[in-house]
Amino acid sequence: MSVDLDDLKRRMDGAIGVLKTELGGLRTGRASASMLEPVQVAAYGSHMPLNQVATVSVPEPRMITVQVWDRSMAQAVEKAIRESSLGLNPVVEGTLMRIPIPELNAERRKDLIKVAHKYAEQARVAVRHVRRDGMEMVKKSDLSEDEQRQTSDRVQKLTDEKIAEIDSTVAQKEAEISQI
Repeated sequence: MSVDLDDLKRRMDGAIGVLKTELGGLRTGRASASMLEPVQVAAYGSHMPLNQVATVSVPEPRMITVQVWDRSMAQAVEKAIRESSLGLNPVVEGTLMRIPIPELNAERRKDLIKVAHKYAEQARVAVRHVRRDGMEMVKKSDLSEDEQRQTSDRVQKLTDEKIAEIDSTVAQKEAEISQI
């Protein structure tokens, strides 16, 4: 049994990808279409992502527009956006919704930074779980002691690189939130 470092790297990169997606959804005072990704709309008897019932665009830095494809869905889309935890209030004009992005106050910035750190910690834990799996594979492998030590060192080095990447990603997001 050998240790597949590429598989461990892929799994760690997956955790970082999830972190970047979650951080992209955090409101920074600038409009971004990804802010509405977590919104689920009650449509046609089930819950669907907003981007499957409407087109989301960003015409201005502080405005998001949502063009609903089916007029009968406009009310459900508006309700889904209002009830999401994003704190947004769409202005409905037929099938078009304009969503102004309000300024962030100091308290909201602190809350967003705490949420960003929580997401980062979840990503760190996920990376550490992958490292633990890798270390268990090393112990169970039929490698010599020296090869096991070298492979363990490579797994640890990979883990350290990914943790550093997580830290820099969350630091960037924190700076983005603070400077607005």
